[in-house]
Amino acid sequence: MSQPSDILKQYWGYDNFRHLQKEIIDSVLSGNDALALLPTGGGKSLCYQLPALCKDGLCLVISPLIALMKDQVDQLNRQGIKAYAIYTGLTNREIDIILDNCIYGNIKLLYVSPERLQTEIFSARVRKMNINLLAVDEAHCISQWGYDFRPSYLKIANFRNEHIPKVNTIALTATATEKVVMDICDKLELENQQIFKASFVRENIAFAVRKVENKDKKLIEILTNVKGTALVYVRTRKRTKDLCDLLLRQRISADYYHAGLSHDLRMKKQESWQAGQTRVIVATNAFGMGINKKDVRVVVHYDVPDNLEAYYQEAGRAGRDGRKAYAVIIYHEGDKHLLNIFFENSHPSVEFMKRVYQALANYFKIAVGSNMLSYFDFDISDFCHNFNLHNSEAYYAIQKLEEEGFTMLNESFYHPSKVSINLEKPELYKFQIANASFDPLIKSLLRFYGGEMLGNFVRISENQIARTINSTVYKVKNQLDHLNNLKIITYDKMRDKPQLAFITPRFDASKLPIDTERINERREIQKNKLEAMLNYVENQSQCKTGMILEYFGEKNFEDCGHCDYCLERKRSLSKSDHDRIREMVHYELKKGPRLPEDLTKLFGHHEIPLVDEIIREMTDSDDLKYDGMGRLVWKVE
Repeated sequence: MSQPSDILKQYWGYDNFRHLQKEIIDSVLSGNDALALLPTGGGKSLCYQLPALCKDGLCLVISPLIALMKDQVDQLNRQGIKAYAIYTGLTNREIDIILDNCIYGNIKLLYVSPERLQTEIFSARVRKMNINLLAVDEAHCISQWGYDFRPSYLKIANFRNEHIPKVNTIALTATATEKVVMDICDKLELENQQIFKASFVRENIAFAVRKVENKDKKLIEILTNVKGTALVYVRTRKRTKDLCDLLLRQRISADYYHAGLSHDLRMKKQESWQAGQTRVIVATNAFGMGINKKDVRVVVHYDVPDNLEAYYQEAGRAGRDGRKAYAVIIYHEGDKHLLNIFFENSHPSVEFMKRVYQALANYFKIAVGSNMLSYFDFDISDFCHNFNLHNSEAYYAIQKLEEEGFTMLNESFYHPSKVSINLEKPELYKFQIANASFDPLIKSLLRFYGGEMLGNFVRISENQIARTINSTVYKVKNQLDHLNNLKIITYDKMRDKPQLAFITPRFDASKLPIDTERINERREIQKNKLEAMLNYVENQSQCKTGMILEYFGEKNFEDCGHCDYCLERKRSLSKSDHDRIREMVHYELKKGPRLPEDLTKLFGHHEIPLVDEIIREMTDSDDLKYDGMGRLVWKVE
């Protein structure tokens, strides 16, 4: 077994682990089950990727998000670590090749969706794999108390017990309440588990809520006063463009981003922002996955999120460099009414869910009992037009069908063109001699992508090939299609449209096994989360950081001193309060040395930030000093 510190240096280039990473990795390598609760940007993925490299075999990673899987695999491959992902949208041949490579090749990590575990082909092939660790990412999805429940996660424990019973498990998440943490351990059947929980405190982020009449004016004011890179979250695609135009009119460098844009355009906008060429990105929550820009100075939520979990995760993209940053919600009193409308619309009736499910089956011409894990290009506007449905109502119904495990909608799906050569080299050479018109194309494929293309799928660029052989993209694609029809190659064309997948074999819509009891429970849970979010934005009598920590189960937190509440409390304390506290500190220390924490207990909770500030002022001016036991001592007269 290789040493974790050596692997950390070799593949990641770091000399030291981040907080809790070493302890988690040591626990996993000792064969324990573990739950790692680390904040966004806290290095969760390293906690299973590195142990996978320490041992023979591969790590099986269960993840619900295609974009995250692809991002992780691309990053690992760039680091020289062999990894694959199987997700809805791959051809059967691509999946077959990947599974064979995981059995016979030196693959270290395989990412799959939880639904994939239930397929016969995966169950049969996984038994032949040498799996050294099971990693369950976004583990909060297993709990209906979480904010992103997926019922397919509930089947992970059975899969493990049946196929890999001796393999230990690590579950990972960034946001989970105490109730969700216990639910994860229970539902995954973690044995001898160790729970590693980093604090939710982000000491360098000042949280604030600005209650205003004019949101646009306040946004411009914030971006004018807080210099540096900014991220503005909104609820709708239309608003991303509208706000971007507003900022540009104010000569603030800005761009917009949402899942409805093409892949190339999304990448261009993202890269420009990450490189600092664009200062502000206005985006829906589609933006942020896999992005780790360290110098974001402010994250603004123009629209109030649905829950504190989502808010904390998005706000946590500020200040990852450790420097002072801000997380601001702009709130209008009319937002509460709008949020309640959104909430009601996002919980359609069971009858309407069945109607939409039937319409989807008709739209894609799917027979009852067929098409498990099949996928289709999906244009929701065309779908709704054909079946006389309102776009937003249909969208919410599809979301609920996904929450129940029947369908899955990926709005920002991108699948690059891939080619696999089906012949061995001697046969391919014979074909080239007999078919001279295809020779330049085949030579170009082999020159650019090498022998790895023989029996494996490799990403290609039709544009690059066309330039090389002095042809057009249209002709290159036609030739690739022709070779595909001749079964010389398998050509999987680029797809950049939203994808809708049927996770289970298609049901008779009238008998769709919707768990109405669970749906009602989830409605109440989500309603409570919304109420907690509204309490956060409306409550002006508590420390904002403290409210977030309390929600996630961290108790006894002293006021942060720099959120909007704490700063207002500081401003409200008059000079007479300042003099009174100073005199009381003087009086107490005249009696003898005192520990700072004992001294602050003498004051009201709201006064503690000012007491700490006064003690610092008095030590700086040599009125106070610390003795050898860390106690405060009044200066000698």
